[in-house]
Amino acid sequence: MRKLFGIAFALSLAAPAAMADTDIKFTLDWKFEAPAAPFFIAQDKGYFAEEGLNVTIDTGAGSRESIPRVATGAYDMGFGDINALIKLMDDQPDLKVKAVMMAYERPPFAIIGRKSKGVTEDPKSLEGKTLGAPPPDAAFGQWPAFVDVAGIDTSAIKIENVGFPVREPMLAQGQVDAIFGFSFSSVINLKAQGVPEDDIATILMGENGLDLYGNVVMVNTDFAEANPDAVKGFIRALVRGFLDTIAEPEASVPYVLKRNGVLDEATEVDRIKMAVAGSIATPAVRANGFGGVDMAKLAKSMEYLKASMGVSDTPPAPERVFDPSYLPPAAERMVK
Repeated sequence: MRKLFGIAFALSLAAPAAMADTDIKFTLDWKFEAPAAPFFIAQDKGYFAEEGLNVTIDTGAGSRESIPRVATGAYDMGFGDINALIKLMDDQPDLKVKAVMMAYERPPFAIIGRKSKGVTEDPKSLEGKTLGAPPPDAAFGQWPAFVDVAGIDTSAIKIENVGFPVREPMLAQGQVDAIFGFSFSSVINLKAQGVPEDDIATILMGENGLDLYGNVVMVNTDFAEANPDAVKGFIRALVRGFLDTIAEPEASVPYVLKRNGVLDEATEVDRIKMAVAGSIATPAVRANGFGGVDMAKLAKSMEYLKASMGVSDTPPAPERVFDPSYLPPAAERMVK
């Protein structure tokens, strides 16, 4: 009897530890703006908690900069550009990171100019212009490939390095003719700067021959190996957050506003609607479900990356880059 009591007592002490939440430190790609809403919906509606997760979410410094944060283990998971991830994997085959959920099925890579400066939606209108480019910007990273597929003559184009904070103000003030950026960030920011909507020309790379994927959720491979159920739970909860955002974009904005009080609600509603329509709930997502990838498309995209990012002739296998095993069944990922 005493032995049985001892076993029961030991189990009672172990139970709270076994039921403890798994901590996940997550880095976004950018500031707390409307496109981050799905993450905060999953947090505030208790989707993460239902999966036994304690998630902290930090801002990022660019969709390429978040990758080394995860690879080094500074963060367990993160949000970043899959194309930059492929390049890093190509350079460092032992990189401790992989993609586990696609968020931007069509990347928002764009060059945004002003019609009053002679820029139209025709990529060739950029010839002879001055373009503002933040070096870490993912859209700027695709410039060499875009030049090739769009047939742009770069001989008279001037690229001016600019910082993220001054990118839109410089275009608004006419100091450059166009800028590189995410469509749903730069276009909305320009409108907030007072640039009339009918003076803004948006050249989307994806609509002009550059068929790539965009941002993905990534995981540190050591963390994933040690915590596979936690990663699956995180993705399951986040899919719910994205589906909620797709269903009611306007309703998602308050989840971000409570964390960034300087945002303008109307501006952020415009931003999330643009992100949902152009990058998140694309025709392919509506047909096949949110979060997955077409491995053939992913493989083909690496051909573009050879030109734009210097990826080698033997890039990492698509299955090494993107691991779909953490995704919930397709039926749970369908857009209603």
